[in-house]
Amino acid sequence: MKSPIIDITETPLAADLEQIASALTAFNDSAVGPSSRRPLAAMIRAENQLVAGLSGYTGWGWLYIQWLWVAEAQRGQGLARQLLAAAEAEAIARGCHGAHIDTFSPQALHVYQRAGYTVFGALPEFPHGHTRSFLSKSLP
Repeated sequence: MKSPIIDITETPLAADLEQIASALTAFNDSAVGPSSRRPLAAMIRAENQLVAGLSGYTGWGWLYIQWLWVAEAQRGQGLARQLLAAAEAEAIARGCHGAHIDTFSPQALHVYQRAGYTVFGALPEFPHGHTRSFLSKSLP
């Protein structure tokens, strides 16, 4: 048998990514139980235009917020906080006990902290000149 070869690529095959995901999911399921992962998204529209949105998922009793965006012209009006509250309410309805999010934006960090999230870790210089903060919040 030949030695394994490491293949580095910017264009992985969809089948390879699916195999990695399936294998890791099976391992995690056997180690800690199924995640019951479900997508979650919340959007705010004005005049049929998307002006703010949140995307993430729930799994293992947690809400993970992957993306939260508010159009520049709509910032400062509390839309991010509304999206967080809506996502948290849905996560609670799904049986979640916590939420987590990360950011390297000082403005977003402030918004999340005002919404009750606390920093539990930080990664300096990610990206260069910034600190990526990891935040969590207990849900009732």
